[in-house]
Amino acid sequence: MKSFVEYYSDCDFPIENLPYGVFSTKSNPQKRIGVAIGDEILDLSAISNLFDGPLLKNHQDVFRQEYLNDFMALGRPAWVEARSKLQNLLSANNPTLQESNTRSKVFVQQDEATMHLPAKIGDYTDFYSSINHATNVGIMFRGKEAALMPNWKHLPVAYHGRASSVVVSGTPIRRPRGQTLPIEGADPVFGPSRLMDFELEVAFFVGGPATNLGETVPASKAYDHIFGLVTMNDWSARDIQKWEYVPLGPFGAKNFGTTISPWVITMEALEPFKVPNVPQDPTPFPYLQHSESCNFDIRLEVDIKPPSGTVTTVCRSNYKFQYWTPRQQLAHHTVTGCNINPGDLMASGTISGEAADSYGSMLELSWKGTQAVPLKDGTKRKFLEDGDEVIIRGHCVGDGYRIGFGSCSGKLLPALKD
Repeated sequence: MKSFVEYYSDCDFPIENLPYGVFSTKSNPQKRIGVAIGDEILDLSAISNLFDGPLLKNHQDVFRQEYLNDFMALGRPAWVEARSKLQNLLSANNPTLQESNTRSKVFVQQDEATMHLPAKIGDYTDFYSSINHATNVGIMFRGKEAALMPNWKHLPVAYHGRASSVVVSGTPIRRPRGQTLPIEGADPVFGPSRLMDFELEVAFFVGGPATNLGETVPASKAYDHIFGLVTMNDWSARDIQKWEYVPLGPFGAKNFGTTISPWVITMEALEPFKVPNVPQDPTPFPYLQHSESCNFDIRLEVDIKPPSGTVTTVCRSNYKFQYWTPRQQLAHHTVTGCNINPGDLMASGTISGEAADSYGSMLELSWKGTQAVPLKDGTKRKFLEDGDEVIIRGHCVGDGYRIGFGSCSGKLLPALKD
């Protein structure tokens, strides 16, 4: 496809991508919905009247909101119609937006924009869907014979996270304080976490009409409730987590901050990059079964940028390493009758591959702190230090183009003092 907006072949945001986000500018601090194209943002609030198709002509107001929730609620046929319209408007053959006076009113340079959370997140759930990550952590704490818990291959394990502390890329994260148990058998102590970690994740935003309490969505029908994906860093305080997680799982070790990328990559943009689902044994229950692929070849990387400014890539992984798919995650979430709403966020859990350089957390890369990870500035890390910036990137490689997620970054700040 050819757009009149110029960009390089390795640009994250070609006309084949067109992710949605929410932005503002100094000249116009109003939050508004935009689409990334090249190095620019097309302001959808300024062209909402052009969405004149049969499904959107009576819903043009969804593009004039401060969040994507109303647009997400319209469902997949409306999302497909919007994408088709945008690709038509941005094509080299369509003059509608190319006239200089019009172009200056509807486009903004990305480096002049401030990005915000793309949706009002009502609920956030984090799954545990990478078999390599679950196995690694199990070996560390339970040994090879009991690496996976008995339920792990029967259901997508998850915990309910804290939606209020989900932040957009670029927001600094402060090292949390809490209770830890540095010496087994001794009394716990209170203070800043000493074992700060990142978790490489990808999350999806729920779309489609809200479901009612008591309704279920089987995996075979879950795709229409998946609007799009973002990359995510589930910041984790491992020492706080170790002391608190029995018997009810993560709490304060996770609730202090979760970073997501600002651009939501639609499932339509990711369609060409589907790969077969991971074979599952034993066969899941019927509500978790789906024949269509819902796995994607998304290349993922994690960089650590210490205070010296020298960047080191410490992890190269891939979304396709997930055992449980987004369809199955959503199906299991609703099988009890739990209702879902547009804008809910559901994350993959740490995504690790089989190779040591594909492990998606410092816990694995340093193997529980027993092996230091070298950085290019000559320093080493077992866990994150104050001033470290973690940068997560993801992209799919197409024929002459790529579908990118942009950056998901955050800098670790020192803990608050008494």
